[in-house]
Amino acid sequence: MKNLKLTVTSLLFVLFGELSHAQDWANFERYKNDNTKIGLPKPDEERVVFMGNSITDFWINNFPNYFLNNGYIDRGISGQTTPQMLVRFRADVINIKPVVVIILAGTNDIAGNTGPSTLEMIADNIFSMSELAKSNGIKVILCSVLPVYDYPWKPGLNPAEKIVKLNKMIKNYSDSHKIFYLDYYSSMVDGRKGMKAEYSQDGVHPNKSGYEVMMDLCSQAIKIVLINK
Repeated sequence: MKNLKLTVTSLLFVLFGELSHAQDWANFERYKNDNTKIGLPKPDEERVVFMGNSITDFWINNFPNYFLNNGYIDRGISGQTTPQMLVRFRADVINIKPVVVIILAGTNDIAGNTGPSTLEMIADNIFSMSELAKSNGIKVILCSVLPVYDYPWKPGLNPAEKIVKLNKMIKNYSDSHKIFYLDYYSSMVDGRKGMKAEYSQDGVHPNKSGYEVMMDLCSQAIKIVLINK
């Protein structure tokens, strides 16, 4: 009987932990205080927000001065998928009033981080974020998904061709809606349609060399979008 009580108690503890996580499924708490602290932009501030997953999340850790010196705001959360980003998009982007938002998303959906997703579902979430931004007067930069040959934490999903197709969907949408399409993929892809070895240790996340390529392309994109705002 004592062991049974312990088992039931342990089960309840696990269930409570899962429910607690589910209550903040989109992780609003991650940037809640930071969003309050930065407040609204100054009259002459051209605020730029980066929305994304671990690739965006780790970017500021590798090159903090890129964000600090330019006044860029990182709102990436490791592991996130597009539905999670869409849910928190108003809190972490719209409500802090940027001039430009850069959306880099989709690879974790293909990896199945929050369950199965079709390419159409992923694209729809990215497009919905874009439409929310535009309806609030925010310029949008939609990024290509970075190349991946295989996910180390979930091998065998054959993501390479799916990423090619998703990127085509994102580019077609960008072209038809007059949105800047930021093509990281072409500069970082290898012959297998994975990421070039010199740009990543795990084939998914950029290393410093990979981020340097991204920074050059991103800086050019931001400059163009701000000039044409």
